[in-house]
Amino acid sequence: MAFADWADARGRMLLDPTVVNLNTGSAGPLPRSTFERVTDLRTRLAGAPMDFLLRELPPLLWRARAHLAGFLGGEPHRLALTTNVTGAVNLVASSLRLSEPGEILLTDHEYTSMRWCWERMAQRQGLTIRTFRVPTMPADPGEIVDAAVAAMGPRTRLLSFSHVLATTGLVLPARELCEQARRRGIVTVVDGAHAPAFLDLNLADIPCDFYAGSGHKWLLAPTGVGFLHIGPGQEDSLEPAQVSWAYRPPALSPPDEPDQFGSTPRLRRLECEGTRDLCPWLAVPESIDFQARLGHDRIRLRRRELADHARQRLTGWQGLEPATPESPDLSGGMVAFRLPATTNADELRQGLWRRFRIETAVADRPEGPLLRISANFYTTEVEIEYLADALKELAAG
Repeated sequence: MAFADWADARGRMLLDPTVVNLNTGSAGPLPRSTFERVTDLRTRLAGAPMDFLLRELPPLLWRARAHLAGFLGGEPHRLALTTNVTGAVNLVASSLRLSEPGEILLTDHEYTSMRWCWERMAQRQGLTIRTFRVPTMPADPGEIVDAAVAAMGPRTRLLSFSHVLATTGLVLPARELCEQARRRGIVTVVDGAHAPAFLDLNLADIPCDFYAGSGHKWLLAPTGVGFLHIGPGQEDSLEPAQVSWAYRPPALSPPDEPDQFGSTPRLRRLECEGTRDLCPWLAVPESIDFQARLGHDRIRLRRRELADHARQRLTGWQGLEPATPESPDLSGGMVAFRLPATTNADELRQGLWRRFRIETAVADRPEGPLLRISANFYTTEVEIEYLADALKELAAG
């Protein structure tokens, strides 16, 4: 049943009434129905663990995998489930063997822990790390593609980039970047932490080798949901992070056919870590269906309305200027603002929380501190006004 309005939808979310949540880009709250679903699953696991793990879990796991793959435009037999995007990218970085001498190419906006991940890989394999500068306020996606292509060279072995930059919310042209890399024989790993449900994502249109994503942000899935979609030709390139019961699949088992465990022999080899709680994975269909009842396209339009409201309300005040383009091809429900160079990012973030209970992202960047607003359908214009008033009061104080 469709929800009546945005206030009704907000009421169906688990939201702390004392907190102004403007940071879905870091982690989203749960719909009440998803919380009830995962709690029910965990109750069943707690009450009869072996019955649940051996008999109930396998069909539920395959249903969750197929549902998520369909939503993402991917294929279930290529979708390995992980704890988060970090685990997915590390699985790739710890498995691939690249020819040396060579380099790993990143944007200058990659998440710090992901950069560390690639630095460790480079160190182990005798490679180097190089970054290219993403245009500050590109007029169109072509500017980003041109910058990436100019940085690719004969030594480039792997390109990793964020589909949506965590710093500013800028949406990168993933399909075009992967096409250019593929023409040059460069392996592509897309960090799609923000993309599921934030974008109208269709993995079939992105010719990448690996696409990693998280569910605890815009998908509004429980903490502990991530995935790695494995592209054609890379099926045998990954090794599990740890050896467990699936390390040696049954003899003669078709590697990509559904098995009795809710996976495939190939995927289960990567996913199996012994006995663990997989209930967050099983609850993913409810998060997808919750937003489907609301209308995924409607949600994206509502996010843009809220981001535009924040842009109009804050631009020009105390020198704040947008760091995110307005174009729908380059942005969505996140908008970042450049703060005065003298701003102490940590003090501002703590001040917003301690004095006003506002949760938002404030970070230092080489080009200057940034304030990022992540608005979702449960955000209200009143909350954005409250942020504007809080910034004014903190500046005055």
